Amino acid sequence: MSDNDLTRVAWALDDVEPAPSVVTIGFFDGVHRGHQTLIRRAVREAEDRGVRSVAVTFDRHPAEVVRPGSQPRYLQHRDRKVATLVDQGVDLVLVLAFDLERSQQPPQEFISTVIAGPLQARKVIVGTNFRFGHKAAGDVVMLADQGSALGYETEAMSLLHLGDTPISSTEVRSHLEAGDVAWAAEALGRPFVVEGAVVRGDGRGRSIGIPTANVQVDERLQVPAGGVYAATASVLGAPTDHPAVVNIGTRPTFGGETVTVEAHLLDTDLDLYGTRLVLSFVDRIRDERRFDGPDELVAQIRRDIDTARSRLA
Repeated sequence: MSDNDLTRVAWALDDVEPAPSVVTIGFFDGVHRGHQTLIRRAVREAEDRGVRSVAVTFDRHPAEVVRPGSQPRYLQHRDRKVATLVDQGVDLVLVLAFDLERSQQPPQEFISTVIAGPLQARKVIVGTNFRFGHKAAGDVVMLADQGSALGYETEAMSLLHLGDTPISSTEVRSHLEAGDVAWAAEALGRPFVVEGAVVRGDGRGRSIGIPTANVQVDERLQVPAGGVYAATASVLGAPTDHPAVVNIGTRPTFGGETVTVEAHLLDTDLDLYGTRLVLSFVDRIRDERRFDGPDELVAQIRRDIDTARSRLA
């Protein structure tokens, strides 16, 4: 994010200048098209009322605090999520710490201290399945009832569907786990992205004439299922995208056991060590499989490169 974008982010309630607002609230993992619909609605409503638009989110998934170890893998790390929210056009993104105290906060207190506090909500826009407060006791009905007394309106929006499937962070994860990056991209409204530092691997790619960047991905983040993908790759902060073939898996031809994310950038030979590489997944090419030897593997990778060129074109 630029310095100007950072002024549109508050990392604590105390950092928020009191002012009337139209507010939308959610964890917003992935900021998928359903989330975007909520946020656009809040932005339009705020413009109509001449007040600011605010997206309220949390620094971690509630399950990470309430039931440690049960939380899903994240579709985006926190800072990328915040940057994506800013890109949706809201005037302010408020990131609240979800800690033990927050998890035990009664829903009425959340309303009085956050929604009716410095946000001075004039309208709150959430999904119909929105729950909040201790043990998720708060819902849209409670939100609306409290609003009658505190001076804000409540609007609940139905889930957006892709065909017969409701768009949700859970569904995006499920399709990624099946390797369906094309569905995920349609649900997100953009390609699914994996980002990580480029670290030294065993150098096998270069030894067979197809050098790869070994991308170290935070284990808390979701990655697509094992397989080979057509993607674009860029160094974080650089303006240029490069076509790429990405392999996710254990490299069974060489007896690997640890899952790795490796990217071969087409038509370039950049020194990527020490950079952060951003991989945008476009389409799945094939499953990962074991080959009888390096020559057979190289021949298949050459075919994968041709396939990637075609699909990226």
